[in-house]
Amino acid sequence: MSRVQDIINSRRTIYRFSDLPVSEADLEIGFTAANNAPCHKHTFPWQFYVLGHETREKLLDRVVELAHEKAEKKGDFDKDLAGRKAISKIRDVPIMIAVTSKLSPNDQFREQEDFAATVCSLHNLVLSLWDLGIGSQWSTGSITRDSSTYEHLEIDEQKERIIGFLKVGYPEMTPEKKTVNPDKFKHYLP
Repeated sequence: MSRVQDIINSRRTIYRFSDLPVSEADLEIGFTAANNAPCHKHTFPWQFYVLGHETREKLLDRVVELAHEKAEKKGDFDKDLAGRKAISKIRDVPIMIAVTSKLSPNDQFREQEDFAATVCSLHNLVLSLWDLGIGSQWSTGSITRDSSTYEHLEIDEQKERIIGFLKVGYPEMTPEKKTVNPDKFKHYLP
């Protein structure tokens, strides 16, 4: 099997990261790969915002509110625990990157094409980092859709859509991958 196939097939979503720092040089390798994703009409609709600790701290009050709301809806009465877990997901990750895609309100097709290209770019970043031994988790929690997030990150929600936060770091552990039989999703048509 080729190295590319091995990287694609071995990649896992990482939920627990070690304290090992990720170098800026390694991030730059990943961003170069991200920028080489296919994009129709060469729109390059993606943006990557690496969130420093100060920026992350600005998100925490709203993160806790959203965690409390979610816990309440689920009937979970330990809202404090939910809040602490939500804070940890923002604060205790080595690198956090907000990923956006350009909006085209007057061209639904262009916006859909650009979203697809941005996801390809994000996945190139993920696979490039995995090749360097660096794991990640793409998170699309409610904080990524909240107006306060756009405000704190100084992202114009009329021009860009946050498609998720990418949490990045060296894996503390690599989980087993759950897969489905490929026969369930492939179809050869005559």
